[in-house]
Amino acid sequence: MRAIVLEKFGGLDSLVYRDVPEPEPELGHAVIEVKGFGKSCPGGEFPVGAKVAALMGGLGRTINGSYAEYTRAPVSNVASIDADLPWAELAAIPETFATAWTCLFRNLDLAKGQVLVIRGATSSFGQAALKLAVNAGARVIATTRSRERFALLEKLGAARCEIERRDLSKHLPEAKQVDAVLDLVGNSVVLDTLAMLRRGGRSCLAGWLGGLDPIPDFNPLLQMPSGVYLTFFGSFVFGTPGFPLSDVPLREIAADAAAGRLDVKPARVFRFDEIREAHRVMEANEAVGKMVVVRD
Repeated sequence: MRAIVLEKFGGLDSLVYRDVPEPEPELGHAVIEVKGFGKSCPGGEFPVGAKVAALMGGLGRTINGSYAEYTRAPVSNVASIDADLPWAELAAIPETFATAWTCLFRNLDLAKGQVLVIRGATSSFGQAALKLAVNAGARVIATTRSRERFALLEKLGAARCEIERRDLSKHLPEAKQVDAVLDLVGNSVVLDTLAMLRRGGRSCLAGWLGGLDPIPDFNPLLQMPSGVYLTFFGSFVFGTPGFPLSDVPLREIAADAAAGRLDVKPARVFRFDEIREAHRVMEANEAVGKMVVVRD
């Protein structure tokens, strides 16, 4: 089969096309013909030809990933999806929307009418979360570093936009009244995020757009407000016993998209032979949303 291989460390020229052996069936895994992949029935069996979606589960890390005509993934990270959607839209759903849904409705326990702040909302993950939250009836305040992106976020349903800053809680009219915060900026604003929550409010840390530097001299007893919740979610746990993929309504999300109730269209779609351009656009942060590569 044809595959895209990272030949060596380096720039875009390190991505090359190679003919490699097709993956063989293996107990507990599913061999999948790749129709599209995004640029981010556990334990069951799937009939030959079934339309499925797969989450990372080691793909591209401990096992070969989806940059090929076929891949093999653990069945614990594969779900059947029968929605009538183009491959590009189906490829945009699994990792991004599954992670956003879990953060919103498991970690944050988001409910209709609540006030949600999404920090880093113009990322593909942030946009997916914004769409899901608005569909659920939440009032969303979205942050971005660029005022030019306010229009995009408002079009997606944000009630209001704010410029992202490290002391946002001091400039937010809803400070101390916010029900939930999805924090995709990370450690640099964790304490500020907690400062904007009401008593009983929840924060979910799920991204590091602001870098991975640790919180300096973090002392929960002195720095955390009383009565608020700080949670974390990383998609790498999908498919483990505590986080089965069956917990995520991927079929319903795809059905909502097919019915026009949820927009999952990627911002950019590339052909399989355009992988270097896809990476160039991603690394230059030019896509402003989800990127997908399709084979056909």
